[in-house]
Amino acid sequence: MASKKPMGYKCCIAVVLLLLLASIAALVAVAIIQDTWATKEYTLEYGIVIDSGSSRSNVYLYEWPGEKQNETGIVTEKLNCRVAGDGISEMKVDPKKDAESWKSFQACMDKIINAIPTYKHKTTPLFLGATAGMRLLHEKDQQRSNEILASLRDYLSSLPFSFQNASIISGQEEGLYGWITVNYLMGNFLEKNLWNTYVRPAGGKTVGSMDLGGASTQIAFAIQDDLKGPDYMNIKLYGYPYRVYTHSFLCYGKNEAEKMVLDKVVQESSDPAYILNPCYAEGFNITVKASSVYDTECTKKPKNYNPDRELFMVGAPDSDKCGSIVNSIFDFKTCSSSQCSFNGVEQPPVTGEFMAYAGFFFTVRALLGNTTADLDQFNSTVRKFCHTHWTVLKQEKAWISDKYLKTYCYAAHYVFTLLADGYKFDKETWGNIHFEKEVKKTSIGWSLGYMLSMSNMIPSEVKKIPPMTDSVFAGLIFLFSALTIVTVVLVFIFLIRTCY
Repeated sequence: MASKKPMGYKCCIAVVLLLLLASIAALVAVAIIQDTWATKEYTLEYGIVIDSGSSRSNVYLYEWPGEKQNETGIVTEKLNCRVAGDGISEMKVDPKKDAESWKSFQACMDKIINAIPTYKHKTTPLFLGATAGMRLLHEKDQQRSNEILASLRDYLSSLPFSFQNASIISGQEEGLYGWITVNYLMGNFLEKNLWNTYVRPAGGKTVGSMDLGGASTQIAFAIQDDLKGPDYMNIKLYGYPYRVYTHSFLCYGKNEAEKMVLDKVVQESSDPAYILNPCYAEGFNITVKASSVYDTECTKKPKNYNPDRELFMVGAPDSDKCGSIVNSIFDFKTCSSSQCSFNGVEQPPVTGEFMAYAGFFFTVRALLGNTTADLDQFNSTVRKFCHTHWTVLKQEKAWISDKYLKTYCYAAHYVFTLLADGYKFDKETWGNIHFEKEVKKTSIGWSLGYMLSMSNMIPSEVKKIPPMTDSVFAGLIFLFSALTIVTVVLVFIFLIRTCY
């Protein structure tokens, strides 16, 4: 019996020591969990970008969590409001039209104000970027351009947001931001892995971007070669560097290029009162003022120019002749580099997939009814479209207004010439072009890419959220502290009894 008693004491001491160590471990664990397992709740941040194009303005509201993924916020489009009326380049001419424009701007901004929590208004940045329409106006009438921007700055500064700037963005910026938008929406910069964490997709492949606006067109795509020149840009997104070729052609947007084509048609006619237009459908005719063709920096005014002179144009469809006239507004001969697109502009060979949007999408959809066709099919459809009678076209394309329908024979030839002869897409690479209006229910354009870049400069508001409430944390600390104290007392008692 005597030998069993010391043995029993030893077992009791071992159990108590184990309990002591467990209590200390639990106490430390609770403290560590409360500190290191704390999640960070990031408030939603908002940003507003106004895209003021040559024919209209759109107000985009973006939101993203304050937490950044390797330097750039995860941005999504929350609201898109089209401002009714003409583009801002038409302001400061007719006071009545200006009044309507301001009402339209306010209608959109009211929607934006209601979509953002009131407490976020003062910290929400607001940007306005004007594109090719204002770039042309700035060349033509710098004073009026500056006055328009000054009025916009005054108006936007009066809104309850953090107004940053209203400026004319360069064509190169427009192209680059469009490329960022396309690749962001397609998930080429980030994707979620199994652990719900954003990572760079394997391979890091990107797609090229082609934008056709009213007054300019842009192309941008990533390159691997370390080429030098003004059209090659370095950019860093989500912690990864990219080298992008981007160029913008002013005056080669769909609307301004059409004016250059109409100028050629007028020049070939001996009678301005009866002008045969090979790009118009049979059965269609229209009277326009000379100013609608020549009141731009993209066409050269003829001798004895009278802006109010009426030009009567009659449809005399000839697809080949229309294509020849369209071809003549490009210079495919001048080139001082190994390869050029047109007008002597250097361009490396196009590789990989491309997204063509805005005017490209609307033209191809009007032509085909869908957005998929190979090069030969596209060509044959253009010819058929151009030789279809106006009344038949109106029936077949009833969803397109006359204002745009009359332009699509020219526009189809223009898109083909720009892509095939300009950017050098051939039968093999044409299939790599995807004509789209939006991706994942988000419109494609430069504004989202702009917001992605600007979000690098927006500080996030971080609130630390512990995994346990203060009362639970305090209760566990008290419990394990008391248990530790009791265990120490028991150990002391057992040691005393062992000694005696």
